[in-house]
Amino acid sequence: MNSYWADWSAYLPLALAAPLVLWRPLWNLTRHVVTLAHEAGHAIAAVATGRRLTGIRLHSDTSGLTLSRGKPRGPGMVVTAAAGYLAPSLLGLAGAALIAAGRLPILLWGAVALIALMIPFIRNVFGFLVLVAAGGAVGVVAWYGSDPLQLHFAYTAIWLLLAGNLRTIVEAARTRSGNSDLDQLRRLTHLPRFLWTATLIAIAVGTGILAWRAQYLA
Repeated sequence: MNSYWADWSAYLPLALAAPLVLWRPLWNLTRHVVTLAHEAGHAIAAVATGRRLTGIRLHSDTSGLTLSRGKPRGPGMVVTAAAGYLAPSLLGLAGAALIAAGRLPILLWGAVALIALMIPFIRNVFGFLVLVAAGGAVGVVAWYGSDPLQLHFAYTAIWLLLAGNLRTIVEAARTRSGNSDLDQLRRLTHLPRFLWTATLIAIAVGTGILAWRAQYLA
């Protein structure tokens, strides 16, 4: 591989991720990946805070729902509600950090394991199909893919999560349904909706910057 391609190929994942997030026909498909990570965040936070996870649903319109039982208010519920919009960014940053540390196989097989752990809690057929498709794709790349393919695949997925999560936060901020995570956080904490929006956007941008540094400046 010549030095020119070795330098510029590092930006291929960004070039691939951009249309996956910015072009709506593709975004209508790839957003399911971001929703999967979003609902995984709710589920992990629910279990971590002592709540009982009862079900996860992933819908064909790219929305999702994670149900858990526990106190209807309090820190545990706030963490669970906030984790949805935090998870894709934090997972993306964790992925970039693992690659920078030379742990790409751990990243890929860890993603497969996380998806597999969600399967028993899925409560609809479409959600099950999304998990099987996502887990199968990562598993095939992890098992059969060459090192360059695995690397580009992983970084493309990372930037899809990072940029896609930012887009979902902005879209949620523009929607006044009263049922979004932002609305739930406002009700739980009595803090303004715009403050939660600004905080989540700042975290999404910050994790993107850190992931950029891990990939390109390490």
